[in-house]
Amino acid sequence: MTLDEFVNELALSDAETPEELGDGDRQRLERVFNAAVEFVERIHRGRFNFNGDPGSTAPAPGENLRLGTLMLARRWNTRRRSPDGLVAMGELGASRVSFGDPDVDRLLRLGRHAIPRVG
Repeated sequence: MTLDEFVNELALSDAETPEELGDGDRQRLERVFNAAVEFVERIHRGRFNFNGDPGSTAPAPGENLRLGTLMLARRWNTRRRSPDGLVAMGELGASRVSFGDPDVDRLLRLGRHAIPRVG
C-alpha cells in the first residue's frame, strides 16, 4: 500500500494527482496514512506476512485488509478536521462524523469483529 493509493482513495477535489499536493498536505496525509498502516500491522502482527518474507507461513494481506486500512486512514483524516465530531456542510448545516465505522471494523477484524483470543 502506498501514500498515492491513499490520496486516490480520498478523491481530493483540489488535487487530481498525488504530485499536485502541496508539501504541507502531503506531509499531513503521509502522517495519517503511516499511522493507519502501523496500527493495522500492530493489531495483526503474526497473522499476516506484511513484509513479504519468503520464509513466513502467514498469508499475505488480502484486499479487504488493504481497503480497510485505506478507509481507516480516510476516517482519521476526516476526524482531524472535526475534533468536536461535527463537520460543516454548507447550506445543510452541520453533520456528525462517526467515531466508529462498522465497515472498517469488519474489514480489519476490530472491536466486536475481532478474532477471539484466549489468554
